[in-house]
Amino acid sequence: MINTNSVYFCNYSIGEDAYDKVVSVCKVYGKKILLIGGKLAMEAGLAKLQDAIKDSGLQIIDQVVFGEDCTYENIHRWAEYAKESKADMIFGMGGGKAIDTAKGAAYETGLPVFTFPTIASTCAATTALSVVYKCDGNFDSFYFYDRPAYHCFIDLSVIAKAPAKYLQAGMGDTIGKYFECHFAARGDKLAHSSALGREISNMCYAPLLEYGAAALQDCEKSKVSHDLEQAVLANIVSTGLVSLMVIDDYNCAIAHSVYYGLVLLPGFEEKYLHGNVVAYGVLVQLAVDGDLEEAKRLKEFMIQLEIPTTLKEMNVPLDRKGLEAVLKETVTGPDMEHIPYEVSEDMIYHGMEVVESL
Repeated sequence: MINTNSVYFCNYSIGEDAYDKVVSVCKVYGKKILLIGGKLAMEAGLAKLQDAIKDSGLQIIDQVVFGEDCTYENIHRWAEYAKESKADMIFGMGGGKAIDTAKGAAYETGLPVFTFPTIASTCAATTALSVVYKCDGNFDSFYFYDRPAYHCFIDLSVIAKAPAKYLQAGMGDTIGKYFECHFAARGDKLAHSSALGREISNMCYAPLLEYGAAALQDCEKSKVSHDLEQAVLANIVSTGLVSLMVIDDYNCAIAHSVYYGLVLLPGFEEKYLHGNVVAYGVLVQLAVDGDLEEAKRLKEFMIQLEIPTTLKEMNVPLDRKGLEAVLKETVTGPDMEHIPYEVSEDMIYHGMEVVESL
């Protein structure tokens, strides 16, 4: 007997007037909306959303700032508030932490959730999980859900006005999705969903090579363009689809593990955005894997995006003793549990040496 397997996707609307689709998509789920978002995000997108639902019967009964981090405390807090306020649906507006909080609150209340990303730094708006932190700011766990948001509304005019550094970091993280998925799945006989997700991961790299540099320039000018649209689709939609379709073993590998190692260094996480460090981690992964031609090609592209390509650029000395904790965390982290061969601390350090001298 073949077991039943369900795969749910997040529908999306993208464009300069994406919020105009809110009424037709959401009205079948009720009328009362609880909006959970970031403070700056709601300053950027709330007025446009209110205009889009004016005189439609849909009503934002309250708009609340999610907090500082996506924590279980914040998720529980807004879930209870959604119940008390008798909301019919939850909207999440902002970056990854705000949207992840909204998704968690919706899951705990059984309400449909709709997402409104205001930056293109993560695929949180289209995935079926939240990255949850402890109250002290350290990582806690992943909170997995049965399905992603019902619909994602991607307003390019809002994203174009956001700081370009978030688009830049989003592209770095998206590049990681392509390289890590193919690396982690190497040699495995994949089920249909994982195989399809791995193929979609190609759309996390090729379009960025073509459109990414121009998209970043346009974002710096707050300009909506075809190039920007393609980069945003890669960062938010393509990565989200891969995350939804592949088993968790194929979502991350060496690149993310290098990131989790480097953030152990005092003050490092405050200075460098997640996606930029993951992109550096891809260079290390390629060096460990012996694919120096691809590493050189990626390095050239990262230079175009002004993403750091060496430890020196990130003010981290290439010193074996100083990197001891980094190397240990890299090889023992959960992202290394399913890779095609065993990787040692020596291999990671040698990879870093190679990357430094590319």
